[in-house]
Amino acid sequence: MNRIKLTIQSLNIPFKLAFSHASAERSRTQSVLVTASSTDGITGYGEACPREYVTGETMVSVMGFFTKHHDEVSRLPELAALRQWVTDHQLSIDANPSAWCAMEMALLDLLAKQQQQSLEKFLGLEELAGAFRYSAILGTDSVSMFDKLLSMYLDIGMTDFKIKLMGNMETDRKKVALLKQYSDKNIQLRFDANNYWNELTPAYVYLQALEYPFWAVEEPLTAGHYEDLSRLANLLGTKIILDESFSKIAQFDRLLSTDECWIINLRVSKMGGLLRSLAIVDKAINNGVPMIVGSQVGETSLLTRAGLLVAQAAKECLQAQEGAFGTYLLQYDICKPSLMFGRGGMLEPAKFAMRANSGYGLQVTAIA
Repeated sequence: MNRIKLTIQSLNIPFKLAFSHASAERSRTQSVLVTASSTDGITGYGEACPREYVTGETMVSVMGFFTKHHDEVSRLPELAALRQWVTDHQLSIDANPSAWCAMEMALLDLLAKQQQQSLEKFLGLEELAGAFRYSAILGTDSVSMFDKLLSMYLDIGMTDFKIKLMGNMETDRKKVALLKQYSDKNIQLRFDANNYWNELTPAYVYLQALEYPFWAVEEPLTAGHYEDLSRLANLLGTKIILDESFSKIAQFDRLLSTDECWIINLRVSKMGGLLRSLAIVDKAINNGVPMIVGSQVGETSLLTRAGLLVAQAAKECLQAQEGAFGTYLLQYDICKPSLMFGRGGMLEPAKFAMRANSGYGLQVTAIA
């Protein structure tokens, strides 16, 4: 394979609705797009969403990683060499996971297209099949907007919900009161606290005071406090979803040495690309650790497509799936088709005709 030309740019797409939680508020994307072009006229695309409060990355650090490594990465001739590069640069990718994610995604897309294969076939995986069920995610500090979005989700038949807590008891209890009005809808609820509390006791008191049944809570404490998180799970009789507290395969040691309260929130950008994500999926399956395939706010259909591959690989360990908002949230998507869930939160890949094209099966039509 001839040398690849790699380029990077920021994506700056406005949202239709501001999205907020305890750690941040957003009104537009904070993402990067990497393009990999070969001399035979084929182009691959990769996306990533750096988040300082998740992996410590910024747009500046992503650009710096790309500048440092793009020349040697552009010389990788095939999948085996790409896998070896990931192994050889493990520590560097640990510190810059989303930066590498965008580069790897673009290279995989390009290599699969050159072989005229879907990404699944190229990686030796099963082709996408069946339907994928997505969660409704509510992240707003406005009670009136929460009510409006809740009704909208329920109207299209969605019953799996993730509610972002704001840490304001009055606001959060008003939201819970709205949920209680729909007790006949069989809502399955999990909370996301985005590392709001530093100590176990106030987290326990707050979550108990909400007086609503939830099956899991995501990152209620400062990231990495596994022992206190385990204690909190036992006190509440719930599962703990690890997001900021789990971003690399080496952290399995902390999970497997404790109890069975854990669920991994596996976001491709956070984990450092598809190859590392698939390695985590394999280890989770082998050790019976449940997973949620998550997403970053503002992802385009490129990362949604990558998430579909990971969700299918997760099989029976998959507990929930997030994302696929497309132009529900974005003013426009850079991809055609725009991958979005429909009624009941369902996304059926066959309806998007991706199998007609190689790589991710998507056409990039507009770049911010």
